[in-house]
Amino acid sequence: MDIIIVGCGKVGWALSEVLCDEHNITVIDKKEDLINAVVNDLDVMGIAGNCLQTSLLEEANVAKTNIFIAVTASDEINVLSCLIAKKMGARHCIARVRSPEFDKQLVFMREELGISMMVNPDYNAANEIAKVLRYPEAINIESFAKGRVDLAEIRITSGSILDNIALSQLSRRLRLDVLICAVQRGDELIIPNGNYVLKAGDKIHMTASHSAMVKFFRSISAAYREKRVKSAVLIGGGRVAYHLAQQLIEMGVKVKIIEIDEKRCLELSERLNKVNISCADGTDHDILAEERVYDADAVVTLTNIDEENILLSLLAKNNGVEKVVTKVNRMSLIQLSDTLNLDSIVSPKSITVNQILQYVRAKQNSLGNNVTTLYRLVNDRLEAIEFVVRDKSDYVGVPLKKLKIRSGILIASIVRGNDLIIPKGDDCLMVNDSVVVITTSKGFHDLSNIFD
Repeated sequence: MDIIIVGCGKVGWALSEVLCDEHNITVIDKKEDLINAVVNDLDVMGIAGNCLQTSLLEEANVAKTNIFIAVTASDEINVLSCLIAKKMGARHCIARVRSPEFDKQLVFMREELGISMMVNPDYNAANEIAKVLRYPEAINIESFAKGRVDLAEIRITSGSILDNIALSQLSRRLRLDVLICAVQRGDELIIPNGNYVLKAGDKIHMTASHSAMVKFFRSISAAYREKRVKSAVLIGGGRVAYHLAQQLIEMGVKVKIIEIDEKRCLELSERLNKVNISCADGTDHDILAEERVYDADAVVTLTNIDEENILLSLLAKNNGVEKVVTKVNRMSLIQLSDTLNLDSIVSPKSITVNQILQYVRAKQNSLGNNVTTLYRLVNDRLEAIEFVVRDKSDYVGVPLKKLKIRSGILIASIVRGNDLIIPKGDDCLMVNDSVVVITTSKGFHDLSNIFD
């Protein structure tokens, strides 16, 4: 497909890097040095200039563009450039917007103005954080098949019911239909078989239905109900904090936001009347003690500086806070999470990139690609891919135990109608099934690629 990406910041660069191997990418940015850098590093075409100029969009061949993606630093430029591109013939347009004022206009933008998708990284990051706070034992949770399948990342602690258990015994021991898809032990990442024995310190990725996942957490923690987050402190009062506070209040969580900017505190006080707003420096250790931050069930660090968030999270962990979530955007720092033993890392940049990639892959379906959802996990070393079985291929109707699946690949779940199947050897794939595949390899575009 022909894709134009407007804005060569962190998100624009990441999208270009992921998409350039499969599509014809043109990148537009006002800064010539950024365009030169992306053209030199990636197989893309670059144009330096103003994306609102019709002559520049004509040069980029916008009339024949399949997807136009606007991810500049300005909401208004993103929306306006999409409107111009749509008028000039671009088939689908995606705009990144951050301002909460756009939240109530999404339907109007899509139906009346023709913008196919609007991505709010701050709102989406808040959603991810809210999910992990619902399950304090989890490091991360993703969803497939329109929410029917959960994929959770968990660290096994010493003395856990999961410590020293073989995977073949897991379902019988817990009396639950769950599947361990991948195990990270130190630097090693494994797609395990039934003989694999879990150990304390392992990070596991597992799939189950939403109800089975809730029961799973209750099974592995006798103190599950006591561990439910009842109070949370958000350090930093930006847009992520605003969206997250709204969700936590709805969950019945008592919320405090610590923000240093007085004007922002007044804005938050007007919008969030059920939230305790403290105008103070959340990076000051004395302030943290005075505000009794370490007495909270959860601390979420949301300042604009990654290093600050990491240090504050480590401080909270060392002072006994049960659940700590850290907002980090830089990949080099995200990779430190295992070394520093941080709880949950949330990256608005990565969430935005993944959401746009899902849309792009959905549009590829009309060209024969049957990928509907893709998540990159463990610092991009693991992929969780959702396929839809669209045609009666050679593998349809054949028991899985008779199919030769490539190494490093596991079929994690099958959704058939409203039923979730945790696959076993006698199960078969059928037309219209949603199939979640876990793999340590990359580049799978069709379900048939996983079979030898």
